[in-house]
Amino acid sequence: MVGYVSAVPPPRTEEPRPAARGGRRSVAAALLLGDGLGPGLLLAVVPAVAAAYVAARAAGRAPRPWTLAWSLGCVALLAVPALRDSAWPVGLAVLAAVGLGALALYGSRTWPGVLLSPLGFFDAAPTGVQWAWAGLRERSNGSRDRWWPVVRAVAVALVLLLLFGALFASADAAFADLLGGLTPDVTVGDSPLRVVLFLFGLLVALAAARAAAAPLRWDRIKVTPGRPRSRVEWSLPLIVLNLLFAGFNAVQLTVLFGGYAKVLEHTGLTYSQYARQGFWQLLWATLLTLVVIALALRWAPRAGAADKRLVRAVLGTLCLLTLVVVASALRRMDLYVDAYGLTRLRISVAAMELWLGLVIVLILAAGLFGARWLPRAVVASAGAAVLAFGLLSPDGMVAEKNVARFQQDRKIDLAYFQDLSADAVPALDRLPEPHRSCALRGINDELSDAGRKPWYATSLGEERAKRILADRPVTASYSTCSKLGTFGSRIEY
Repeated sequence: MVGYVSAVPPPRTEEPRPAARGGRRSVAAALLLGDGLGPGLLLAVVPAVAAAYVAARAAGRAPRPWTLAWSLGCVALLAVPALRDSAWPVGLAVLAAVGLGALALYGSRTWPGVLLSPLGFFDAAPTGVQWAWAGLRERSNGSRDRWWPVVRAVAVALVLLLLFGALFASADAAFADLLGGLTPDVTVGDSPLRVVLFLFGLLVALAAARAAAAPLRWDRIKVTPGRPRSRVEWSLPLIVLNLLFAGFNAVQLTVLFGGYAKVLEHTGLTYSQYARQGFWQLLWATLLTLVVIALALRWAPRAGAADKRLVRAVLGTLCLLTLVVVASALRRMDLYVDAYGLTRLRISVAAMELWLGLVIVLILAAGLFGARWLPRAVVASAGAAVLAFGLLSPDGMVAEKNVARFQQDRKIDLAYFQDLSADAVPALDRLPEPHRSCALRGINDELSDAGRKPWYATSLGEERAKRILADRPVTASYSTCSKLGTFGSRIEY
């Protein structure tokens, strides 16, 4: 049963100045994001962060350590698009940045708060528009003499920039090239997109400023605990589950210390089949264990100190046994990668399994030292994991692992590399010809089709790949690559 306490912010004196900064931020979004992500995303968001800070200070909200930590984490995650070309870690980083940004604005610390804070943007967007409009109308009454000279000055400055900029650009080709790289290429064809980005950026900026000035109090949502069960009713199913985990882990430890040959003989599986067979089941087992722990805590007996000791002992044992399951799943993935090579999916689920193991460790620590800090710690670990995942360049790691495997046993799947991003180019560049050119053919074609992008829409990974391919172009013919399986269906050795 969930009870909601009204979270209407207290009345405040409205401050329209952050709305003006929000307008400048939306212009940055329209200009810098129309050509794609990259450093432009970070440049477009930083002014909005500053506007939210000003709005919060104007409303009397002082920054707290956790607020600063969430803000820094949000900005760090938005640096991933500037470094990596691959869309999947970039997408994860942007989503995680939205979550941390919501926590910075709303200051939530409970489970309902940290999970529901991103939904606050849907409330802050319309109220932010109303707030900004009311503030602008209030400021404009009798203040034309203050802002009209500024408008005239900005208009004159723009005319001078356009006039003399065009003259200097036509007088010197080098200056024209420099000016073209620094300014966005706004054409009639992409004007609708830029208008949409402008409006979206304005809406996000106003929502952030409004939320910073008067946030919803998500921590006021109360989740009532379940009815406590008796010790036998509560502990018996969990003790049976612990015994099952213990039996499974005993078998896993036996196999881990040299029992593969005997297990394969009895099961009839090959080495690679045994490795592939169990990973997904163990991943689901880890996820379901977290669900079991959450439900067990809801209905746990809590009459006194003895009940607390029982809960800690039973659930602590379950957490420790689950860590062994996590280690077994990662070991199977390692065997699977040795047999078939590394892919995006395999590195993603392995990273997720590692993070789930970290969450279980945090739950163990919460059982010993108290759980007040657990929701924010779990969210912080998720943000740190997504940031590390992006900075480590998963496409680059996939390419590195498969290149090393080729150097060892001459097995490689060139067809799989055609869909990788530019982040994989430095590793694939180390392959001998013609394998190198065939592995890079798909990435090279994609970069060629994309054409020249402005600096603010080009990631470091894409820029580095272009330099490598310019210095050492793809030379292998279509027929040569076809014979090597570059254009065929993917084959696992």
